[in-house]
Amino acid sequence: MTDDLGELIHLTDPPGTSGHVVSLRVLEPPSPGRNFLDCEFVVETETVKGSFPVYVASDDLDDWAEALEALEGDWFVSWLNSGRTVQFKIKTVSPGVIAVSVHDGPSSQVTVSVPLFPATGWIEDQRARLDEVRRLLSG
Repeated sequence: MTDDLGELIHLTDPPGTSGHVVSLRVLEPPSPGRNFLDCEFVVETETVKGSFPVYVASDDLDDWAEALEALEGDWFVSWLNSGRTVQFKIKTVSPGVIAVSVHDGPSSQVTVSVPLFPATGWIEDQRARLDEVRRLLSG
């Protein structure tokens, strides 16, 4: 992946902690006439590193925007849960701690779950990433 395409999601522990990272990377810009992005979820911990391919459509981006709203209210969020692709879940465990899981239901049946201690303002950061990816998709 080239760094200039960016990440729709980037959740990480602060420096000096466990170093867990969960991200959704955009792999390539959309071809003309395509309304989805080739992406991959990447999960990195001290002992596990995995990636899960996923296609993200414009409707999925709308759903992610709604999910971010729900996360502000400390609601449990399940995104991309149509069964056609990898499912992504986030829930607040305690103040300053979230549990994140990626489940590859359609393919490997693997689920990776990690606790994260995201920095203050992490939801706003995800919104800014969403805006960038929407610009990329709209061409």
